[in-house]
Amino acid sequence: MQTHDTQTHGTQTHGTQTFGMRIGGAWVPAADGGTFDSLDPATGNPWAAIARGSAADVDAAVRDADAAFRSSGWPTLTATDRGVLLTRLADLVLEHLEELVEVESRDNGKSRKELRTSLRTMAGWYRYYGGMADKVQGEVIPVDRAASLNYTVLEPYGVVAAILPWNSPLRLAAWKVAPALAAGNAVVLKPSEHASASNLVFNELFTKAGFPPGVVNVVTGLGPEVVPDLVAHPLVRKVSFTGGVGAGRLVGELAARHLTPCTLELGGKSPQIVFADADLDRAADGICAGVFASGGQTCLAGSRLLVHAAVHDALLARITERAARLRVGDPADPATDVGPVATATQYAAIQEHIEAARASGAVAVLDEPDATGRFALPTVFDGVGRHDRLFQEEVFGPVLAVTSFDTEDEAVELANDVPFGLAAGVWTRDLARAHRVAGRVEAGTVWINTYRNTVPQSPFGGYKASGVGRESGFDGIREYLRTKSVWVDLAGPAEGSGNA
Repeated sequence: MQTHDTQTHGTQTHGTQTFGMRIGGAWVPAADGGTFDSLDPATGNPWAAIARGSAADVDAAVRDADAAFRSSGWPTLTATDRGVLLTRLADLVLEHLEELVEVESRDNGKSRKELRTSLRTMAGWYRYYGGMADKVQGEVIPVDRAASLNYTVLEPYGVVAAILPWNSPLRLAAWKVAPALAAGNAVVLKPSEHASASNLVFNELFTKAGFPPGVVNVVTGLGPEVVPDLVAHPLVRKVSFTGGVGAGRLVGELAARHLTPCTLELGGKSPQIVFADADLDRAADGICAGVFASGGQTCLAGSRLLVHAAVHDALLARITERAARLRVGDPADPATDVGPVATATQYAAIQEHIEAARASGAVAVLDEPDATGRFALPTVFDGVGRHDRLFQEEVFGPVLAVTSFDTEDEAVELANDVPFGLAAGVWTRDLARAHRVAGRVEAGTVWINTYRNTVPQSPFGGYKASGVGRESGFDGIREYLRTKSVWVDLAGPAEGSGNA
């Protein structure tokens, strides 16, 4: 990727770069020229200035996307043509992998080692939906009407507003953009103000892959200043949001006010249930990966360990030993396992939950402070009660709450006794129990003797406060399609009507 001038992106000013928005395949500044700083989580210093959008910029991005949807080369492409472009984009992800890793790591602090794996697999979403684009089919309905044909077709909505969080901006964009484009929609992407740069840089690849200008636009800015105008825009026909429960409720309420369909992928407080017969080494590996990877800054973090009392001590020893070995530090260092917390606000929220756990009487098994105020170290609290904040609330940090149980019924009751239902893990050698518990746990995804696997082919989403709708799999593309029913009278004119 090449550098650009100040009205595009890439100008170096006192060590920082200036990024415009991406509208119509071009770099453009905010309508009023405003910018805001993006801070490097590893240092706390500004590394980029991002265009600070407003209602005028939202309107420009949406209208440009609507024009692309209706009158550019996009609506004339066949479904197979769209699939070819998405497959080409998947190849470009791999070609530009290191550039994407570098900019996203600077943006949100995730270790480059983890990002390389994450973005390689992200390419799979574009490839999967590239293959699915021409597999979307309607059906013929066997109606009880003589001489009538009724069939359905699946059609795109038009402009989709895709609103992203800061923890995995490129990967989560793929979960929305790939199926939306495969279905034939256009997209206006709003990345988090804490991690905007990676999707701005990535947007250049759509042009390089051959997508018509405007099919995917990126509008940047502070959430409260941009998101309400985007969700409420009359040309936005579908909203897809990933983020916290509070913001998700506001987005969902605003979308409902305008009768705009909305998909919400929200938070989680996912349980990892370990029975006495489990392989404790495998379970310890899965639990550590589930809650400490990405510094715990992931919605599917397995942040509640529900462990049978008979193996409590043995499992906890394995977990703390593994957690203590994790390297926390500079995300650019190849040896780093866990990078910094993405924002100062989130760091403060993690510390607040740790203090609340101490105050509740939970036992700190592993709890070391960070002197810099930017890195949250792996933390384990034992004896967490079911009504404690650490049991009930999402931390979004590397903090594990441990609670013991004695029976299967108690384990399931504890697992379901939270507002969330995004994911769960079940660890046991008993196959019947594994399936039985998976069926009883209120969660959109249940992993048995593994954790944190996500692939393009399998739907992902939550129950209860964890959200509405699904991403990935065929369920994912259905979120971006609407059904039209078509009726045809096959009888023709009645005899003697005078028509030839």
